Amino acid sequence: MSNQGKIVQIIGAVVDVEFARTDVPKIYDALKVDNTAITLEVQQQLGDGIVRTIALGSTDGLKRNLVATNTGKAVSVPVGAGTLGRIMNVLGEPIDEAGPVEATEHWEIHRAAPAYAEQSSGNDLLETGIKVIDL
Repeated sequence: MSNQGKIVQIIGAVVDVEFARTDVPKIYDALKVDNTAITLEVQQQLGDGIVRTIALGSTDGLKRNLVATNTGKAVSVPVGAGTLGRIMNVLGEPIDEAGPVEATEHWEIHRAAPAYAEQSSGNDLLETGIKVIDL
């Protein structure tokens, strides 16, 4: 079973990738483009083994016939106390120049919303640090 396809079309951040008809990735699977740091996320299966993806970064340097490898899983990001106060991109990579994120758990970015019972509610004041909002 091959998990590799090739890029057949690029229109801005939308990239079409062709796989063997028996190895079409699932919706939300992440694809890594070989020899680049670009990650693609499958959004639509067009048929005949072609999937439409969204680039989760700049498409500069992409060209047709580059190999894209299916990771077999969705994009996941670190969660937990180690992420508090950190700035990350959609791939969970830190962009605040404070070193790597110290987290032991990762969650997929596409998941069901928490149940109402799991959400906290209350009449507590939430200070944002923004004067106009906190007044």
